[in-house]
Amino acid sequence: MAVENVSVVFKLYCLAVMTLVAAAYTVALRYTRTISSKDLYFSTTAVCITEVIKLTLSLGMLAKETSSLERLKTTILQHIIYSPKEMLKLSVPSLVYAVQNNMAFIALSNLDAAVYQVTYQLKIPCTALCTVLMLNRSLSRLQWFSVFMLCGGVTLVQWKPAEATKVQIEQNPFIGFVAIAIAVLCSGFAGVYFEKVLKSSDTSLWVRNIQMYLSGIVVTLIGVYINDGKQVLEKGFFYGYTPWVCFVVFLASVGGLYTSVVVKYTDNIMKGFSAAAAIVLSTVASVLLFGLQITITFASGALLVCVSIYLYGLPKQDTSKVAQTHKETDSELKQKLINV
Repeated sequence: MAVENVSVVFKLYCLAVMTLVAAAYTVALRYTRTISSKDLYFSTTAVCITEVIKLTLSLGMLAKETSSLERLKTTILQHIIYSPKEMLKLSVPSLVYAVQNNMAFIALSNLDAAVYQVTYQLKIPCTALCTVLMLNRSLSRLQWFSVFMLCGGVTLVQWKPAEATKVQIEQNPFIGFVAIAIAVLCSGFAGVYFEKVLKSSDTSLWVRNIQMYLSGIVVTLIGVYINDGKQVLEKGFFYGYTPWVCFVVFLASVGGLYTSVVVKYTDNIMKGFSAAAAIVLSTVASVLLFGLQITITFASGALLVCVSIYLYGLPKQDTSKVAQTHKETDSELKQKLINV
């Protein structure tokens, strides 16, 4: 794909949308899983519907990109219908993302929103390791330092999680942390894998999304059948759905699309600020909605996480330019001494 220059305004727009979507999704999802309704909906069906919506939106964006129905038909036939190998290639992240999304539901059913948002930032060191191993990139000492700082902050958060009230179902923090660990591993691997596929060819971003979401729908339907098949047949596919659940599905769909756009256009600094801001927003919302009580230990851990996210996003220093400047300064001094 050709490199496209984008404006600072567009990057700031992506930052704002990512931050709001991440914070709103976390709070809204927890609300639907703990408080909003006694008739709890099936999380597997919500994930499946999310994939369908993302596919529909991607088709719309591809239609806008191709500008005509004939070119849209040609693109779909060439890159999707007649490209089974590419479809198989994109089935890997769709499978992993499906597992990640289902783990997110389990985690948020057993963890407070702020705890979930902070611990989920472990995806950064996981992504860093995957980037080094899969893309042969290197990280600066400051970035690796931020990784260990992040781990320290998450440890503080887990050491004494923030206490919450107004929760009507029994929670199991151990299950929640196991689920978030699996989600983190899936996020790191799938994100780097998709980046590698996306940037290794000139295929349109929306074509890649369509390829991934088609296989994702198949994977999530299998998940619905395996996990909740009997109950879905008995109660219905949309059992327990409320306007809040639909809102969660919408946020998940928009968030998924912006994830692919972020891979293409944005950098680590923007993603770091977005994640840190989302933590603050979701924590404030949790205090208001769920009666969350922030302890000193939790606050310290959250602060370390925010700082580490910022440090990880800082660009590497170009030491060669600094060294070159010093060389030029020394030569100028020598010339001045000769002239004297």
